[in-house]
Amino acid sequence: MGPVEVTQPTLAGMPRVRAPRPVKERAVAATLPVARVCVDVQPAHLDRLFDYLVPADLDDAARPGVRVKVRFGGQDADGYLLSRHESTEHDGRLAPLRRVVTGEPVLTPEVARLARVVADRYAGTLADVLRLAVPPRHARVEAEPHDEAVAPPPASVATAWAPYRGGPALLQHLLAGGRPRAVWTALPGPAGERWPDAIAQAVAACVLGGRGALVVAPDARDVDRVLRALTRVGLGAGSPGGAVRLTADEGPAARYRAFLAARRGAARVVVGTRASVFAPVADLGLVVLWEDGDPLHAEPRSPYPHAREVLALRADLAGCAALIGGFGRTVEAQRLLETGWAREVAADRAVVRERTARVRALTSTELAKEGPAAAARLPAPVFAAMRSALESGPVLVQVPRAGYVPVTACARCHAPARCAVCTGPLGVDAAGAVPSCRWCGRLATDWACRECGGRAMRSVRVGSGRTAEEVGRAFPGVPVRTSGARTSGGVLDTVPDRPAVVVATPGAEPVTDGGYAAAVLLDAAVATAGEGLAVEPDALRRWLAAAALVRPAAAGGQVLLVGDGAARPTQALVRWDPAGLAERELAERATLRLPPAVAMAAVTGPRQAVDLVVGRVAAPGLVVLGPVPAPGAAAALDPDVRTLLRVAPDAASALARSLAQSLAVRSARREGGALRAQVDPPEVL
Repeated sequence: MGPVEVTQPTLAGMPRVRAPRPVKERAVAATLPVARVCVDVQPAHLDRLFDYLVPADLDDAARPGVRVKVRFGGQDADGYLLSRHESTEHDGRLAPLRRVVTGEPVLTPEVARLARVVADRYAGTLADVLRLAVPPRHARVEAEPHDEAVAPPPASVATAWAPYRGGPALLQHLLAGGRPRAVWTALPGPAGERWPDAIAQAVAACVLGGRGALVVAPDARDVDRVLRALTRVGLGAGSPGGAVRLTADEGPAARYRAFLAARRGAARVVVGTRASVFAPVADLGLVVLWEDGDPLHAEPRSPYPHAREVLALRADLAGCAALIGGFGRTVEAQRLLETGWAREVAADRAVVRERTARVRALTSTELAKEGPAAAARLPAPVFAAMRSALESGPVLVQVPRAGYVPVTACARCHAPARCAVCTGPLGVDAAGAVPSCRWCGRLATDWACRECGGRAMRSVRVGSGRTAEEVGRAFPGVPVRTSGARTSGGVLDTVPDRPAVVVATPGAEPVTDGGYAAAVLLDAAVATAGEGLAVEPDALRRWLAAAALVRPAAAGGQVLLVGDGAARPTQALVRWDPAGLAERELAERATLRLPPAVAMAAVTGPRQAVDLVVGRVAAPGLVVLGPVPAPGAAAALDPDVRTLLRVAPDAASALARSLAQSLAVRSARREGGALRAQVDPPEVL
């Protein structure tokens, strides 16, 4: 009896299903036929490399670092070819690579190693980190003609580092090919000696020594300031072998073009925002991070790495120099000093006094003699100082909050004004506008206080818009400009060096060439309010950033801090002593066993899901804190909870590894509930 063809019967009226086409066998590469691929898939239990066969027709194109398409889970998936081998440990039959997407090797071995270390450090997956490290492909940009790698032109190294202890030695080490690591407390200075100039000169020394450099800044404005300073030392964005700008706001084509310029060695210097921490700089000799306390350096996507920690890991892996700088000093940077990982670069007290403005703290005690006038938005001493300063130049007014009146309360009983529908806070967006809810957006046209029935409101927090209006009335005829993300003109980069009042929110202060004649830092109590660990260091950082834009005291510059802020950051500002505040903060956290003196992870989600994940975590000296209601959890029958996991710093790797394994088990078992696990959570209170 001959062979019988068996077919799947079909129901009447149903479309006939075609039989699958037979898979054509492809010849395999003669040498190194096994490709090890990182497949871009989400589940945590698939966080490993997979082996595929290299077809002979893809032998030349299938190089380490290229993008590939592979068959995974019954469908095509993206991936990166990391390496090729003669054999495999897989027992079954290997599937072939589907195709090589592009012959451009976009993932360097150094960046691949860094991505793996970062994934392990933050209990994440390699695929998640590579999504942050390598920008999306832009085929047209790949096809563009490009410059070959060239040696950069000679760059000048000037004297911006002369006022700092250890500054000249830092440059000499960089020029000689050394790898110094420093935490740098920057100071104001004249043109040519400001913080962008100092960074540019450090980069120039590194490039003159034959190596590349990477600079990471919080936002696009700071990136542009560094690029302009690099232009002044001969490493600008148009010079051969010079710098490229790598930021997300450039657009996909420009971003990918800058990425490829660094990958191909056509640019020896990369300047960008947090995504550039993974930039493929050739012969990396120096990594620089400006203002590591800025929240923009924290990645909001899984596995939530912080640029400071990534650059520290990269400096260790690449054996290169590292420079972490800012006007303030974070507790994390202070710990790098105390552990010996870095050394301090700072100025002596005499230089600090020479470079900085005179700072006065106008607290309620200082203003008591003013009587009822002390409660004014601009008390008499502030008004007099601003009027005097406006005779010689612009005046900066820093306001902690944007908007007009972002927070209101009942004028009779002072109870917070709440929305009648969702209980959200009410605020006012412009003069004469109807109060609206900050949560649901509804207009409070018929609002009445739930406590006393009053119908009149008072302002609790005054924003930059209302402040600019008040300043305009106080100084008629004086131009008033606003700078902020929510203002009509947006964030200003510079303002003319002539009399005017500039009202800005923190981080949006524009620069003026000659320096501000004075700065007024309003609402000190608001800036230091809150329960977070970083509230006081953050307030000091924002104040110092504004104060650094003011002329030195010898030129008449003064800074007025208005309000009853927390005592420690207030005194640190008056003394211009961010290091002292960071030292005391770190000592207190060590006593209280709080980060960064200890390592922590947070697991947030439904109670059952959190308990399952935490129950599988084991690490030396592990302390489990919680579960407690998650911060901001909505009132419900079963709100999300948060559990904190705490270990000593030397057990941090074990904690991250065990947490990652628990998440992999959760993924493999398909345990329910939306869960978030984060190593080094930004807030634990």
